[in-house]
Amino acid sequence: MAMPADSMSHLLTAEELEQVDLPGKCTELVRGRLLVREPPSTRHGSVAARLTYLLCDHVYRHHLGVVAQESGFKIESDPDTVRAPDVAFVGPANAERIPARGYAEFAPDLAVEVISPNDRPGELLSKVGQWLDAGTQLVWVVDPTREEARMYNGDGDLTIIPPDGNLDGGVVLPGFRCTLADVLR
Repeated sequence: MAMPADSMSHLLTAEELEQVDLPGKCTELVRGRLLVREPPSTRHGSVAARLTYLLCDHVYRHHLGVVAQESGFKIESDPDTVRAPDVAFVGPANAERIPARGYAEFAPDLAVEVISPNDRPGELLSKVGQWLDAGTQLVWVVDPTREEARMYNGDGDLTIIPPDGNLDGGVVLPGFRCTLADVLR
């Protein structure tokens, strides 16, 4: 659905977001407000794809759940918030709850955000907070420019990972471990 001129004046629902048709744009919903962004850069996509590959290999080989890329999760209601991490992991407890249509109405166990050069730090921290508040147990923020990652745990711990350090799935994704350098190559 094309967005009417007055669409920015009223709050949208997750169901209305499903009907938004803005070719070539990425959309999310934050407390009923539509966020429209340009598609990520090629480097961003390459890093997200590499991490998706590494996660998929581990998750599907060990039957641990589901990996999704740039998929919406409805994490707040009235007004609705639908966020789409660059990569997400959903464990077996919620994997069967992923609907065939629409957005899963829960937070993923792991949300990964890959920083783009035009991302604003405050907005990114707000997004991390939304994921954690919604129940995401682990958030990885991968910064290709600085060649570092930040791991935020649901208990509030923050770990900064250097290029030769490891992204570790911990209790959220048992047995998963890879170097950040491997993700960024």
